Parts: sequence; structure tokens; C-alpha cells
Amino acid sequence: METKQTIFERMGGTYTLGDDGIYYPDLVLGEDAPHYGKYGSMRKRYLQQHGPALYAQLVLEGKLVAHLNEVDDTCNERIEQVANAMAEVEGITEALKASDQLEWVRRLESIRSRAEEAVCHELIYE
Repeated sequence: METKQTIFERMGGTYTLGDDGIYYPDLVLGEDAPHYGKYGSMRKRYLQQHGPALYAQLVLEGKLVAHLNEVDDTCNERIEQVANAMAEVEGITEALKASDQLEWVRRLESIRSRAEEAVCHELIYE
């Protein structure tokens, strides 16, 4: 007697018999392990709200986590680069740190905030 295959089986899928007597499909997600943080989460939220077609496409293709990991890594690198360049241009030095530590911290935080805003507009809200 010929057994009837499901569409899943015809596409190469397999099932595993569970302890409860039910067959479960062997599903493997093709995505990377998520390691994204703040900026990846911001990108995800932005795509869900303002780019649902792209968000759905990334989910269906199994590329969402890889995309969010890449955005997060790139944002962190770019913020560091931009902040360092701005600190150099604005003359934030170790001498300032030694003479007025609170002013040094205030100015570095201002630079980091401005760098973050620029990079977020460039990479997250594109």
C-alpha cells in the first residue's frame, strides 16, 4: 500500500515521533544566533512599525537576526569612530581630563549623544 506524502515531505522535510505519540516536523531555523543589543532592537522596532514588508521578507527568508546583528555591530563601530573623530576635532584631551574631569565627562557625553543620533539616522532609520 502506498503512503501519501505531505507537502512538507515532498519538499524534503522529515518528522520525528515524540514521546506523546505525535509526529513533529523537524524544523531548522537558518538564522544566526542573536547577539544584537540596543541598536538591533531599535532597528527591529523601526522595521515593524515603518517597514512591515521588509520586516516580513527578512523573517520569511530567515535573515532577520543576521540583519539585526549586522546593524547593531555597525552602529557600535560607527558611533565609536564618529565620537573619537569629534573628540579630536573639539580638542578633548587627557590634559582636560586631568584639569577638569567633570567638564571632560560632560563634553564626551555630549559628543557620544550627537554621534549616536547621527549614526541612528544613518543606519537604523534609513
